[in-house]
Amino acid sequence: MKMMINGKAADASDKKVLEVINPATGELIDTVPAASAKDVEDAVAYAKAAQKIWAKVPVYRKAEIMMDFLALVEKNKEDLAQTLSAETGKPISEARGEIGNIPIAFKAFSEKAKHLYGEVVPSGLEAGQDKNILFTQREPIGVVACIIPFNFPCDLFDQKVAPALLAGNAAIVKPSTDNPLTLCKLTEMLVKAGVTDGAIQIITGRGSVVGNMLCSNPDVHLITLTGSTEVGIETAITAAGNLCHAALELGGNDAFIVLEDADVDLATDELIWGRMYNTGQVCCASKRFLIHRSRVGEFVEKSVKKIQAIKRGMPSDENTRLGCLISEKAAVEVEAQVNLTVEQGGKIILGGKRSGAFYDPTVIVDVPKTADVAKDMEIFGPVVPIVVFDTVDEAIAIANASKFGLCGCVFSKDMKEAFYVANELECGGAVINGASFFRSFEMPFGGYKFSGIGTEGVLSTFNEMTRTKSVVLKNILK
Repeated sequence: MKMMINGKAADASDKKVLEVINPATGELIDTVPAASAKDVEDAVAYAKAAQKIWAKVPVYRKAEIMMDFLALVEKNKEDLAQTLSAETGKPISEARGEIGNIPIAFKAFSEKAKHLYGEVVPSGLEAGQDKNILFTQREPIGVVACIIPFNFPCDLFDQKVAPALLAGNAAIVKPSTDNPLTLCKLTEMLVKAGVTDGAIQIITGRGSVVGNMLCSNPDVHLITLTGSTEVGIETAITAAGNLCHAALELGGNDAFIVLEDADVDLATDELIWGRMYNTGQVCCASKRFLIHRSRVGEFVEKSVKKIQAIKRGMPSDENTRLGCLISEKAAVEVEAQVNLTVEQGGKIILGGKRSGAFYDPTVIVDVPKTADVAKDMEIFGPVVPIVVFDTVDEAIAIANASKFGLCGCVFSKDMKEAFYVANELECGGAVINGASFFRSFEMPFGGYKFSGIGTEGVLSTFNEMTRTKSVVLKNILK
């Protein structure tokens, strides 16, 4: 697979490549270019020039091009899903679902782009402005660097690339080195659909080269990044050197709170969705399970039974519902985090075993609220650490003790109590009677504290990706 630079398939200038490995089998799938600093500089230069041309394409025509792109996606959807499953290790059923999200997102952003109206400030609203009229208009921000992680590459391609292009920007995609192939195919389809050469590009390679070069280039005007908090902080520091805008969706350690009167059957069903999907590799997955002391026995029993019923296997198997992690390295990290949680007082009652990139779904009970996982240690895997609480305010205190504030959730039949908890949680999204793993394309999605800066979604992304210009008609009135 090759990069897409200035409308053409491209190798690295020095011909270096990176291998893309199937994490479930260890087999080589393909190679991608390991871009050099020169490649990045060239791509940004092409993007800067192309953006001026693409910005002049009428919005309705941009939307038509997005629909032509979706026709290509529809034609190739099974190939895209198979590629995504193979390079990511997610079950083929989940991969098909992610490809199926592409038209939902691109259609929604296309409709929103047609309604980015300005506002008018009429005369006479303040002293001295009797003869003046002011109006605002949205303009593209320029060149957008789209830094995309491994866990939901297509969903985040949708969230970043669609609004960037529809707003008249040029977009440069930097995919994860673990699974760049599907995004290379999608970028090629956008070029085929008619996006101006250079206005959509994809550069593959190490983050230490490609990511740093993109984020430090003065001709990049916005960095939209989904990734770890550590990488987000480094990116913000780099961006500050050029006063570059940065939208950062970072880590999370979401609290899953089950109150005394909760429907435990519902809560444990939501646990399967909210923790086991994508093998637990979800930024807004529920990762700390805070259970009222009176319900913990029932919750544990039902959770274990439902987790044991999940069909595990090779991601390519049509019946598999739980695959592997993105790499063996990732699984080793989860293994170490589980071992630390046990050292700090937790007790494994299910799972706790690793085989290559596969990690068994694991339930840990008796986790003290002082343990790392109960606060700031984000486990990116299918692990359910259970912390007991006695009062609602104690649960809120445990939840808010984390440096993260992405999302959270609460289960209760008492809506007043549920609203109280949701309002007290220090996070960007609170779900009542559902897992925190909830993200529609329409909603603004983002976190508090160390979970990020800014939000993404149809409702808010265009605010991040455009500038507002005020045009004054001075003394226009008699």
